[in-house]
Amino acid sequence: MGLTYSSVVPAEPDEVFAWHSRPGAITRLMPPWQPVRVAREAPSVRDGQAVLALPGGLRWVAGHDPSGYHPPRQFADVLLPPLGAALHWRHTHQFTPAPGGGTMVVDVVSTPVPARVLRPMFAYRHRQLAADLAAHARAREVCPEPLTVALTGASGLIGSSLAALLTTGGHRVIRLVRRAPQQADEREWRPDAPDPELLAGVDAVVHLAGAAIGRRFTEENKREILTSRTGPTRAMALLAAMSPGGPRTFVTASAVGFYGADRGDELLTETSERGDGFLADVTAAWEDATAPATATGLRTVQVRTGIVQTPRGGMLRLLYPLFEAGLGGPLGDGTGWQPWIEIDDLLDIYLRAVTDPAL
Repeated sequence: MGLTYSSVVPAEPDEVFAWHSRPGAITRLMPPWQPVRVAREAPSVRDGQAVLALPGGLRWVAGHDPSGYHPPRQFADVLLPPLGAALHWRHTHQFTPAPGGGTMVVDVVSTPVPARVLRPMFAYRHRQLAADLAAHARAREVCPEPLTVALTGASGLIGSSLAALLTTGGHRVIRLVRRAPQQADEREWRPDAPDPELLAGVDAVVHLAGAAIGRRFTEENKREILTSRTGPTRAMALLAAMSPGGPRTFVTASAVGFYGADRGDELLTETSERGDGFLADVTAAWEDATAPATATGLRTVQVRTGIVQTPRGGMLRLLYPLFEAGLGGPLGDGTGWQPWIEIDDLLDIYLRAVTDPAL
């Protein structure tokens, strides 16, 4: 019973250990197909506790064991009560120099849970770790110093994942929220009357907030979709442009709706003309709302996103149960193009947008 799983990742042990000890690591390692949510991260891998929310209101409390803490080579966690009273679980994370370079990462899990049940989860974790370390290495080539990034939409599907990716890379994320701040990394953002000091000390802004479009296009919903993107984007761009010593980079979400609903087999690029229809109108106005930032020479990046695919949410989470039950079918008549992107590829794009001055 239990499992020992190992692989080599492209970074030295010090960096691999540091990655695991930073905020966001447990979020990045959580397989998206599992019905588990990170309720609280451990403040320390030496002696902190992480809490995972399971179905049915259950809580998985992982307590880090100081006796297994040997930086930068090892740390360990055990399952605490109440689940720990019924299930033994001890997980030791080991990091040693690999022959030829890199780090041999070894996960040793002592538990009665069969290895065949655990193996897919740890295979995912090791792939994710290697990919994230490689992304951060590429980013450091053009941006050696850690950044402070202000992020709107941080509680959303993309925003929460992006925050975790940034913090595991050593960057600081300030979450801009529409309520009174509850954490040290939060600042209150009022689009109609933003605090002039909101972006003080910020190197880059990533603006993701906007009303969801996955609903019927009633006149009321269409109005909300438009106004939730244009007004706040313009206000944030103006604030970024006017903040003394403020952001050097302004990144906003956009969408492939810019090209219209039906362009046939035409190959579309950044230089293609905009299309027609409601979403094209919204996206064009959304991008135009960044004008206050671009007018002052602020480096501005607009990420035109297709449908974001992940089992954790969005379209895939909605459609998968239908196909699993044998009720799925083609979209429309099956001949249209449907642009999509996997979430981690999109996160890599946002990371590059923040760190690479060539974009």
